[in-house]
Amino acid sequence: MEGKGLIIRGWAPQALILDHLAASGFVTHCKWNSTLEGITAGLPMLTWPVTAEQFDNEKLLTEILGIGIAVEAKQLYGVKVGSGGVADTMGRMMAEEGEEAAEMRKAGELGRIAKRAVEEGGSSYANVGALIGEPFQFDNYNNFYFIYLFYGKNELDMKIY
Repeated sequence: MEGKGLIIRGWAPQALILDHLAASGFVTHCKWNSTLEGITAGLPMLTWPVTAEQFDNEKLLTEILGIGIAVEAKQLYGVKVGSGGVADTMGRMMAEEGEEAAEMRKAGELGRIAKRAVEEGGSSYANVGALIGEPFQFDNYNNFYFIYLFYGKNELDMKIY
C-alpha cells in the first residue's frame, strides 16, 4: 500500500477533494456548505446529521433530491451508530444496481447542473453579477462609482460617490 492515501492534518480543501476522480461518495454531517459542495461535486451522500438544520438538509438530500442515504441518526447529540450500520448504508450508496442505485446516479447530473449555474452565462453567475452590478457602476471612462441608496422621510434619496 506504499504511496497510496493521504493524511491531511488540520483544515483540508474539501471541495477539491470531493472533485477528485477517486471520490465516489461523500459521508457528510449535512451542514449547508458541505451539502452544497457534495451536490456540486456530483457525489451520492451518506448523511449523518448531528444537530440543528442538519436534519433539514438531510431531508433535502434523501427525500427531495434522492441523492443521499441516511445513517439513521435521528436524534440530537450522543447518537451511536455501529460500524455495521455505516457499512450497510455505504453499500447501499455505492450499489450499481437497483432503485437506490438509479437515484444515486442522479447526483452526477445535479453536479453538472450546479457547475453550469456558476459558469459565465449561468443563473448563479448572472444573479451574482446583478447583485454586484446594482450598487456599483462604471462610466464610459471606466471610472468607478458607488451608488448609495437610502430611504428619506418620504422619498428615495440617492448619493453617488
